[in-house]
Amino acid sequence: MTSSETVSHDSRDVRPEDGPVVRELVYRVLREHGLSPAPGSTDADLEDLQASYQSRGGLFRVLVDADGTIVGCGALRRLDAEQCELRKMYLLPEARGRGLGRKLLAELLDAARDAGYQRVRLETATVLANAVRLYERNGFRPDPEADLSARCDQAWVLDLQRE
Repeated sequence: MTSSETVSHDSRDVRPEDGPVVRELVYRVLREHGLSPAPGSTDADLEDLQASYQSRGGLFRVLVDADGTIVGCGALRRLDAEQCELRKMYLLPEARGRGLGRKLLAELLDAARDAGYQRVRLETATVLANAVRLYERNGFRPDPEADLSARCDQAWVLDLQRE
């Protein structure tokens, strides 16, 4: 495939049967960047995506290719009435460099606005340099007061603008 060819990718809400595939995708991307999966703590939410996200006022989306294969994911977790956290936004290597991360992030931010959130927070790691650049380009700013999980060394916040 040449760089001018495009591949159809859609996003959809996660389904219960997607859990094992999503876990493996997240763990694969973490390991690729030298980060350790933490199924007993930071990644415990991956055990039951519906309970961790949808049933708590959040959402979890997967990015699928034309064959229906999950190649990326991203989620919003409700923190309180005004804030949510962007979590688990990962793309497999074959899905990167095509604007899919930008598309998924825009979709998640639109969903946060539609849900009435005023602020989106996130944690990430410096080794995820492309993700950090994506967040910066989309208006996120460093959040030096955040409590970070063990594998993260950066926190970011975005104040959502009402249009």
